[in-house]
Amino acid sequence: MTPRLPRRNAPAEMQAFDATCERLAGFDADIHFEAVDGFLAALAAGPRLPEPARWLPALFGDTFERVFADPQDHARALRSLLVRLNVLRDQLDGQALFDHPGEMRLDPWMAEWADADRSRLVEEEGFSAEEAAGMRTGALWAQGFLDGVHALPEVWALPTQDEAAAMFSEALDQVGALLLPEGSEELAAHLAKHYPKGAPDRDELVAEACMAVQDLRMLWVDFAPKPETRRVAAAPGRNDPCPCGSGRKYKKCCGAT
Repeated sequence: MTPRLPRRNAPAEMQAFDATCERLAGFDADIHFEAVDGFLAALAAGPRLPEPARWLPALFGDTFERVFADPQDHARALRSLLVRLNVLRDQLDGQALFDHPGEMRLDPWMAEWADADRSRLVEEEGFSAEEAAGMRTGALWAQGFLDGVHALPEVWALPTQDEAAAMFSEALDQVGALLLPEGSEELAAHLAKHYPKGAPDRDELVAEACMAVQDLRMLWVDFAPKPETRRVAAAPGRNDPCPCGSGRKYKKCCGAT
């Protein structure tokens, strides 16, 4: 079966998304398009999608409402986020992931960070060496994703099944690895545990994190709570006593209707 290609945002859609994030960042410097994209990916990967009234304040606090106070402005900004969210949901479509489990469908929006970019942050932007070192490809996106998981505990409840809980923890570890500092003991331990045959490069770590997000989506589809089966008592035979207690045969009483 030929896999159905996942949707991608059109350039105009990404420009609108970026413009919304830039306006928000003008009021709150901690808001970054990568982290916003990661948070939306967590919404798309979760077991159910909450309403914007729930996740907007979890993501932005009151900044979104203050920046986009005008109703039309508010609607346009929210639409830019919802367009991106819907594309991420399509990329994380459960059926498509199960049909082609080895296929990379998730296309996160991440900036590429190289040594030259980090040096520029120190020399031109006033970053400390430690702050600049933390700017690594995928780190802000991963932080946004994990923030999305922890900000909505009623949505991201830990699976109760042992197998699912182990898969859940494993997937979050792969995403969280993008936050571990280069050369740290924590990163060395993660690489030794998951890659005993040789450490991956940064691009491979990012790819593993994306596959882990897809695994999370499949986990929720596979281990979603099943609706309780409705048990219907078998109807009595036509000549059986009527269950209403009248003493008459079922066919002459309630069965007659």
